[in-house]
Amino acid sequence: LLTPLVPHIDHRNRGMRTRLGCLSHKSDSYNDFTAILPDKPNRALKRLSTEEATRWADSFDVLLSHKYGLAAFRAFLKTEFSEENLEFWLACEDFKKTRSAAKLASKAQRIFEEFIDVQAPREVNIDFQTRELTRRNMQEPSLTCFDQAQGKVHSLMEKDSYPRFLRSKIYTDLLSQTQRRLS
Repeated sequence: LLTPLVPHIDHRNRGMRTRLGCLSHKSDSYNDFTAILPDKPNRALKRLSTEEATRWADSFDVLLSHKYGLAAFRAFLKTEFSEENLEFWLACEDFKKTRSAAKLASKAQRIFEEFIDVQAPREVNIDFQTRELTRRNMQEPSLTCFDQAQGKVHSLMEKDSYPRFLRSKIYTDLLSQTQRRLS
């Protein structure tokens, strides 16, 4: 009796296969940004003014607070295979809005297992001390249990990814597109 050989694929291998498969499709263009806009791309871009898009360069927090800025930054991070940083930061922002004590522990555990734990499927790059502090915080989860890790990831994105985003083709194409509408 012969059984077909089916390779075992765990989450890490599947993620790696997806990333490797995307290499041939990797792009850093305005079109990649429009594909993930919260609304229909043409309507969204008509709503986005050059002034708004230009303000994203004022500060990282201005970029994060604008829904199209967030979408453009996410598209950029995908080209660098580092969107887990933004996804973790957003998960923490959502977690801080948790009002149900019953949901707090399960949400905290899900965030920890997805982003913080060693070998997590979307592990963020934080130092050992921050990882261990967060692990200890998980013994009694509170709305602030991820604050230090979230701060480190925010700082990493602000100092590292954000300046590259401002020089990226996604951002410069987007600015050009909004300026073209004015002429």
